[in-house]
Amino acid sequence: DSRSIGADLALAWPTNEIAVMGAEGAANVVFRREIHAADDPEAVRAKRIKEYREELMHPYYAAERGLVDDVIDPRETRTVLIRSLAMLRTKHAELPSRKHGNAPQ
Repeated sequence: DSRSIGADLALAWPTNEIAVMGAEGAANVVFRREIHAADDPEAVRAKRIKEYREELMHPYYAAERGLVDDVIDPRETRTVLIRSLAMLRTKHAELPSRKHGNAPQ
């Protein structure tokens, strides 16, 4: 889940890859002109995919932008989840009285 759609907490392990699309698809879109203009398009594509993955898809990049609350050690997952659930145990969210104007009859 993600903060952008209402998650209370977003946690990641250091090995997570966080992106809207995979590195291959993103690099093909972002660097399309450069790849097509290159003498060796496959070499440029491979280089850009590697750079994209290393620079933009790691959880620390997402944490810097507030998309992830914390990057946790996988060995600490159980402890962090227990602490997080305890914190949220008393949370009360006000829900709208109705979700849709046309209730089924």
